[in-house]
Order: sequence, then C-alpha cells, then structure tokens
Amino acid sequence: MVIITEEEDNQKPHPKPSPNPKPTSSSKPSPPSKPPQNVPNPFAFWFYFTITVSIITFFFISFSSLSPQDPKSWFLSLPTSLRQHYSKGRTVKVQTHPDQSPFEVFTAEKGVTESEKVIIVHGLGLSSFGFRKIIEALGARGVHVVAFDLPGNGFSDKSKEEIEENPGGFFGRLRFVVSEIQEKGLFWAFDEIVATGQVPFEEIEARAMKRKVVKPIELGPGEIGKVLGQVIETMGLAPVHLVLHDSALGMVSNWVLENVKSVRSVTLIDTGSKSVGALPLWALEVPLVRELVLGVSYAHALLIRMSCSRGVGGADLDAHRVLLKGRDGTKAIVGMGKKLNHSFDIAEWGGSDGLKGVPMQVLWSGSWSKEWSEEGHRVANALPKATFVTHSGGRWPQEDAADEVAGHIANFVTSLPATVRKVQEEPIPERVQKLLDEAEQSGHHGHVHGHGHEDHSHNVHGAGAGYPDPYGLGHGHGW
Repeated sequence: MVIITEEEDNQKPHPKPSPNPKPTSSSKPSPPSKPPQNVPNPFAFWFYFTITVSIITFFFISFSSLSPQDPKSWFLSLPTSLRQHYSKGRTVKVQTHPDQSPFEVFTAEKGVTESEKVIIVHGLGLSSFGFRKIIEALGARGVHVVAFDLPGNGFSDKSKEEIEENPGGFFGRLRFVVSEIQEKGLFWAFDEIVATGQVPFEEIEARAMKRKVVKPIELGPGEIGKVLGQVIETMGLAPVHLVLHDSALGMVSNWVLENVKSVRSVTLIDTGSKSVGALPLWALEVPLVRELVLGVSYAHALLIRMSCSRGVGGADLDAHRVLLKGRDGTKAIVGMGKKLNHSFDIAEWGGSDGLKGVPMQVLWSGSWSKEWSEEGHRVANALPKATFVTHSGGRWPQEDAADEVAGHIANFVTSLPATVRKVQEEPIPERVQKLLDEAEQSGHHGHVHGHGHEDHSHNVHGAGAGYPDPYGLGHGHGW
C-alpha cells in the first residue's frame, strides 16, 4: 500500500528571482556614494585678486592724475610749446570783490603799442594758447593785440583758497585729523607735549572749528566783465577793438553795454545766437566721461573734431588737453558754464541804444555744417548793421584758418577811422614842483629844471609793482 503525504511549503517550486530584488527590512542598502567634491584652486583666487587690484590701481592712478598738482611740477611737465607760450606772456592781478584776495590772469601780447589795440576774449575750454597764431598774424599786420586767459582757463589762476567752518560729526572730525596729519605729521601733538609739557588743546580746537579749502574759481558774467575791464585798464588799451569768440559774448555782453565808450568795435567769431559754446561741457562734468576725455588723447581729439574743429594737429590737441585738465581747471570751466545766461538774446543786445554807433563784424564758419551755416544767417539777421564774412575753418578757426581770420580782423579794424587817444601827462611830484617854483623865483630855472627832470624820470622808471611769477620759476611779470 502506498501512503501519499502533502509536501511542505518549502517543497513548492521557487519563483525566478527578479533582476532587482527589493531589500528586506532586515538588510538595509548601503547609501549611495557621494560625488567627489571640487578642491579649491589657489590659482583662481590669485587670478581674481590680481585683476581686482589692477582695476583699483588703474582707477586710483587715473583719479590721482586729474587731481591738482604742485604748480611748479605741473609747469615743468608741460609740452615745450606751452612753456614757450607762457615765457612770452605776462600776468596781471585782478580783483572781482573788494573783500577777496586778487588772483592772477595770464596775458599774451604782440604788435606796436601805438597802433590800433585789439583784445581777444576766448570761449570756455580755450585759452590764449589757442590764439597764438592769430596773435602773431595780427602783430605782423601792424595791430597791437592782447589775448588773456579767463580765470579758470589756461595759465590764469584756476582755484582760490578760502577759510570755512569745519563740519561737525564723526566724518568732519575724521577729515580734520587726516588733514592735520598730512600738514604737520603724525607725531606733531607728541612733539608739542614734549616741548611744552601739555597737550595743545586750544590750538587743536581753534583749527578744528575752521579749515582752509581750495575751491575752483567759478565766475559769473558780471565778474568776468570786471576782469575784462581791469585788464583793459591795467594795460592801457581803451578804447579797444573787442574780438569775442564762441561763448565769450554771453560772458561780457553786459560789460560792453555798460562801457560803450571804451569799445571801439566788436568782432564776433562763430558766436551763436544763444552764445552757447561749441565744446559740450557735459563731457567735463560726467565723472567717467570726464576721466576718459581728459585722460586719453584719442578720446579728447575725437570730441574736439566732432564738435569744435577738424584742423587742429595732434600735438596742439594734446596741449589743449593738458591745459584743460591741469590744476583742476575743469571744475572752474563747468561752473562758469552753468552761470552763463542761457536766455541771452543777441538781437535784443545788438539792437540796444548804446550799441547803435559801435561798428560790428561777424566772422562765421561756412564749411562746418549746414545747420551751423543757417545759424550764421540767423546771427546776421539779428545784427543787420554788422558786416558778415565767412571763413574756411571750423567753429574754433584760430588753428586751421588763423591767417584768414587775422586778415579779416585787421582789415576791419584798419578800415575804421583811426583812434584818437588822449595822452595824459604824468603829474609832477609836489617836491619837484616846489623846486621849480623856487628856481623860477631865483632866476635859476634851467639849472633846477634839469634836476627836476632827472628826478621825474627816476620816478617814472621806479613806478609799477612787479608781481612774482605764479609758478615760482623766476620769470617775474607785472604791470
């Protein structure tokens, strides 16, 4: 007999294993291995560090190069052409306010002093250096010509020192401490303690309340008119033929109206109806653009050739750039530009009663652009009694059309009736007059008069104050 028994569950056929068996609760899978982390590269750090330091150094050098320099060091670094121009000129002192110190104005002069006298006033951003060729050409044509640098431009003073209240607070005191260290040294207070036995609290407090600051000379039209009048008076030019270029009319228009008797004629060179200058002053005001224009020769040349003149050579352009940025002159120029009368009306000015008898001439660029030629016709219509003449140069024609412009000025000036000047005799000193009177009474007039004449001549040669050279180079100028 056969006994049939049931098989246990373990005797059942095993299913096929799955390719990815699920882990049981008793056996936990091992965590997946993490990808290897990137190891810091020291070369990358030093690369970015070097780039950062280089950029900071570049901007530091750029900004420091635009900061005011020592006048003597600045002068010695100038191109030869600028130094030669300065050596041919003189400085005179002017004062716009009685309670302020006078400042120096540079002048360039050429020609016979007995001839017709012409004074050139340049526009903003220029100087007498830009008119040196016209000065030479006018002098060669028998005209006595003077060009001067407006304050804040060229070789004239561009800044002034003032005393103002020191601002309080932490930053104000910090600036004061820094200025004290720069001026007197780090151990100044310690030296005072050793010398006197006490801390100089009173002196420190007095100096902390007030400080000396250097501010740019930003003159308005009224003050610029005073400068023009003082230059004319000091150099004995009145009555004078005025040559006003670019934005100069807007700066001295009121002075002309108030001093018509001192004006023999007026010549306008590319002066717009609103007396706005050719040089875009915003390029000297916006920080990054300013550093680019003044620091890079190519950028400055591009700006001038696009807006002012296409005929200026590279060396002359660079000389203009050096004068423009030197001794913090851009701040003064921008400040003066903001104070111009932008509502100036040339038709109203030219039609005023005081100017009816003043001869006028308008010299205009006929090749700069169509828009500028149309502006010239508007100026000619606003001044119907003025002679209108075109030239072949740009809006700054004194470089590329100097002989042509000088010829027009000389022809216009010499075509007018000759100027009659009253020669004022110098008064005889009181003690000399007394000797003459005594000699006349005693009958020895001739003998004493000789002594008096000799003494009088000595007085004339001794007159006149000589002003020291502003750059300390021993080239004294004065009037």
